[in-house]
Amino acid sequence: MTKKILIILPIVLIGLGVIYFNLPFEITRKSDIEFGNILADRIEDFKKEKGRLPTTDDWDILEQLGFKIENLGTYPSYEKINESEFELIYLEGFDGPYLLYNSRQKHWKIDFPTIPDRWKEKAKD
Repeated sequence: MTKKILIILPIVLIGLGVIYFNLPFEITRKSDIEFGNILADRIEDFKKEKGRLPTTDDWDILEQLGFKIENLGTYPSYEKINESEFELIYLEGFDGPYLLYNSRQKHWKIDFPTIPDRWKEKAKD
């Protein structure tokens, strides 16, 4: 009996792992997406009220909007792309692609972050 359990249990666990890793990210990352949607709505409200997006390094405003402030930035990471577009990025590890929300496209996807305009301007100099 115990031999059967020792044989069946790893097979079941491997099967569950395969199923989990093949689920769509909308299911496996549901809580991250829900939190990100709240933040995106707050940023859009801020933009309507102030007429601008918060800057990437405006920690006080980002904290007031509900971001979790960490040593190297916010969680999720907030990036102002240009005057009308921003991205929320869940950075995990060093390599992408990452779970991100783009305000122009208005949906979540697994992709690489967009290069902000201010970085492009620095590259020209």
